[in-house]
Amino acid sequence: MVRTPLTPEERERGERLGALLREARGERSMVQVAAAAGLSAETLRKIETGRAPTPAFFTVAALAGALGLSLDELMGRCVPVAAPG
Repeated sequence: MVRTPLTPEERERGERLGALLREARGERSMVQVAAAAGLSAETLRKIETGRAPTPAFFTVAALAGALGLSLDELMGRCVPVAAPG
């Protein structure tokens, strides 16, 4: 199966998601948060660093739950902001 290359917007959205998750994680270790979400620490590391910019919905939902974030908040903070016209 050949995967379609990501657009610059998808990469940017993935970077914003990673930054938001790192910020929400705060002082908690990557291992603690990943375990609480039922993920491996390596999966969380890839998402936080942008190496996995399009994680599955259920992965994002599990991380949101472990970090006390709403999916609405995550979505609102990850969508691109339109440049003034």
